Amino acid sequence: MKLTQFKAAAIQSSPVFLDASATVLKATDHINEAARNGAKLVVFPEVYVPGYPYWNWITDPITGSEWFEKLVLSSIFVPGPEIEVVCAAAAANKTYVVIGVNERSPISLGVLYNTLVFIDSKGQIIGKHRKLVPTWAEKLTWTGGDGSSLKVYDTDLGPLGGLACGENTNTLARFSLLAQGELIHTACYISLPVAPKGYDMAEAIKLRAMSHSFEGKVFTIVATSTVSEEIIREMEKIRPDARELLERKSSAYSGIIGPDGRSVGDELIDDEGIVYADIDLHKCIQPKQMHDIVGHYNRFDIFSLHLNQNAQSPLTFTEPIQPNLNDLADADTNPALNITENK
Repeated sequence: MKLTQFKAAAIQSSPVFLDASATVLKATDHINEAARNGAKLVVFPEVYVPGYPYWNWITDPITGSEWFEKLVLSSIFVPGPEIEVVCAAAAANKTYVVIGVNERSPISLGVLYNTLVFIDSKGQIIGKHRKLVPTWAEKLTWTGGDGSSLKVYDTDLGPLGGLACGENTNTLARFSLLAQGELIHTACYISLPVAPKGYDMAEAIKLRAMSHSFEGKVFTIVATSTVSEEIIREMEKIRPDARELLERKSSAYSGIIGPDGRSVGDELIDDEGIVYADIDLHKCIQPKQMHDIVGHYNRFDIFSLHLNQNAQSPLTFTEPIQPNLNDLADADTNPALNITENK
């Protein structure tokens, strides 16, 4: 394995709310800027395209259903024309991109996935991860993914994986990526100012990133969305006091955490911007001599984890069995074949 050195960028930004075409254009501007500053990996927030369903948290399910329909109609297919705009920007800048999207199902109007799309420096989609379990009120919007998308990708930068928001609290999901050799982890979040009183979202985001980096001895790039004035105005249509709920401070954190669990480079809380850090995968080696939880610092004769990477489907086809021609010839003398000829 080649241990690379490169610059990573985490985007802390709001989408153009419920407008996928405009949001991917905004994303290309961020990619262009990050690449001009030397970034070879650009990470965007969770469901950046075309935004997060804040209505789930501030109103009842019946009222929110109208907004669910709006979200479905403004969400995207992967692959599809909107994500191709992002792919083109990645190719033009020769940079890897990880971006969160609301992904539509090709078979059901009622299914949306919270998806991370992984794009290589040639502009090719190398994979996508669908959030395994929507968190709390998110169950009103998203269908859970399956183990087929819980993968680490072998890239020119190094072994790359990622999880969406609360999944970074799921110990087994994180371990599954580490056990596949992950060294570069992307953790994509949304700002959640409507969290319970006393809950510091920015602090919680950073804590989860520090935990994963320290336990796995990996780099974690954290990218979190912000709540724009546009989003607040839209949510005020549902609830007059939405501004008070959505302007709560310390709700978004973006930064890059090293394999010792400490931040490297810049950090952002609440404000829009791009944070950068230099990644050197050689720095993952020495910490693993102390704690390598997917190697010497574990007991696989005692513990084991099974990962089902089969894709789940609502329908399984069984091909009809074609009778053998010799069996047809013997049908009159072999009643066990149970073949009836209409005359």
